[in-house]
Amino acid sequence: MPYSPDIIEELEILSMFDLSSTQAGIKIHKTAMKTEIDAAKRLHKKGLVTQADGGYLTTLGLEAAEHAETLCRILQAEKST
Repeated sequence: MPYSPDIIEELEILSMFDLSSTQAGIKIHKTAMKTEIDAAKRLHKKGLVTQADGGYLTTLGLEAAEHAETLCRILQAEKST
Protein backbone atom coordinates (compact mmCIF):
# COMPACT_ATOMS: atom_id res chain seq x y z
CA MET A 1 0.00 0.00 0.00
CA PRO A 2 1.74 3.18 -1.15
CA TYR A 3 1.56 6.32 0.95
CA SER A 4 -0.84 8.88 -0.48
CA PRO A 5 0.13 12.56 -0.61
CA ASP A 6 -2.43 13.20 2.17
CA ILE A 7 -0.72 10.68 4.48
CA ILE A 8 2.70 12.20 3.78
CA GLU A 9 1.33 15.68 4.57
CA GLU A 10 -0.19 14.41 7.83
CA LEU A 11 3.12 12.79 8.78
CA GLU A 12 4.82 16.13 8.15
CA ILE A 13 2.41 17.83 10.57
CA LEU A 14 2.94 15.12 13.19
CA SER A 15 6.70 15.62 12.87
CA MET A 16 6.31 19.26 13.92
CA PHE A 17 5.36 18.27 17.48
CA ASP A 18 8.00 18.18 20.20
CA LEU A 19 7.61 14.68 21.59
CA SER A 20 9.71 15.43 24.66
CA SER A 21 6.79 17.33 26.24
CA THR A 22 3.05 16.77 26.09
CA GLN A 23 2.68 20.48 26.91
CA ALA A 24 4.15 21.56 23.55
CA GLY A 25 1.54 22.19 20.88
CA ILE A 26 1.63 23.71 17.42
CA LYS A 27 -0.43 26.28 15.56
CA ILE A 28 -0.98 26.08 11.81
CA HIS A 29 -1.64 29.69 10.86
CA LYS A 30 -4.13 30.70 8.19
CA THR A 31 -1.16 31.94 6.13
CA ALA A 32 0.34 28.41 6.02
CA MET A 33 0.25 26.38 2.85
CA LYS A 34 -3.19 24.98 2.05
CA THR A 35 -1.80 21.44 2.21
CA GLU A 36 -0.64 22.03 5.82
CA ILE A 37 -3.98 23.54 6.83
CA ASP A 38 -5.88 20.66 5.26
CA ALA A 39 -3.58 18.04 6.83
CA ALA A 40 -4.10 19.54 10.30
CA LYS A 41 -7.86 19.47 9.77
CA ARG A 42 -7.71 15.80 8.75
CA LEU A 43 -5.61 14.95 11.82
CA HIS A 44 -8.19 16.69 14.02
CA LYS A 45 -11.04 14.84 12.34
CA LYS A 46 -9.18 11.56 12.97
CA GLY A 47 -8.76 12.46 16.65
CA LEU A 48 -4.97 12.83 16.58
CA VAL A 49 -4.82 16.53 17.49
CA THR A 50 -7.03 18.63 19.75
CA GLN A 51 -7.71 21.51 17.34
CA ALA A 52 -8.35 21.82 13.61
CA ASP A 53 -5.34 24.16 13.40
CA GLY A 54 -3.03 21.96 15.46
CA GLY A 55 -3.28 22.32 19.20
CA TYR A 56 -1.90 19.38 21.16
CA LEU A 57 -1.50 15.73 20.38
CA THR A 58 -4.17 13.45 21.77
CA THR A 59 -3.11 10.14 23.31
CA LEU A 60 -3.64 8.47 19.93
CA GLY A 61 -1.82 11.32 18.20
CA LEU A 62 1.16 10.97 20.51
CA GLU A 63 1.35 7.27 19.74
CA ALA A 64 1.13 7.94 16.00
CA ALA A 65 3.80 10.67 16.17
CA GLU A 66 6.13 8.40 18.14
CA HIS A 67 5.71 5.60 15.60
CA ALA A 68 6.26 8.04 12.74
CA GLU A 69 9.45 9.33 14.37
CA THR A 70 10.72 5.79 14.88
CA LEU A 71 9.99 4.87 11.27
CA CYS A 72 11.80 7.97 10.04
CA ARG A 73 14.86 7.13 12.17
CA ILE A 74 14.91 3.56 10.84
CA LEU A 75 14.62 4.69 7.23
CA GLN A 76 17.33 7.32 7.64
CA ALA A 77 19.80 4.99 9.35
CA GLU A 78 22.73 3.89 7.28
CA LYS A 79 23.06 0.19 6.75
CA SER A 80 25.93 -1.16 8.86
CA THR A 81 27.25 -4.01 6.71
